[in-house]
Amino acid sequence: MAEIQIRAFIASLVAVRRAEERYEVLLMKRTQSLAGEWCQVAGKIEDGETAWQTALRELSEETGLKPNAFYSADTCEQFYEADRDAITIAPVFVAFVDNTAEVVLNHEHSEFRWVSFEEAADMVAFGGQRRVLRWIEQEFIEREPSKHLSIDHL
Repeated sequence: MAEIQIRAFIASLVAVRRAEERYEVLLMKRTQSLAGEWCQVAGKIEDGETAWQTALRELSEETGLKPNAFYSADTCEQFYEADRDAITIAPVFVAFVDNTAEVVLNHEHSEFRWVSFEEAADMVAFGGQRRVLRWIEQEFIEREPSKHLSIDHL
């Protein structure tokens, strides 16, 4: 019987800030794989890292940002990769950052924007990204996140 491989080798993170009367999400335009597409922070888990450590490292490397509060989003982004005939599952994390913090992009992205959740959902390419954004808005903005999801290893 043929099987589809399930891979879990990346972590995903949504950076959020409070700006005036709304919360905003950070999206960045990719320059390499999926070039030209808007996305959240994501990257490969390195040997010896936990998924949450990867998310924090990638946030720092890709944006220069440090979170004020950091959570497991209690969900995973998942997608099928036809070229590999594999399903990829990525744990998602949420980082709340200061609204005055400066974003410094690395070579993986050409530009960034802080946008509303609604705008972000219109900008991203994939349904999985939109589902993650809706989940984070519902579970971390519209309601107080569970204290059990907080990761205090900053």
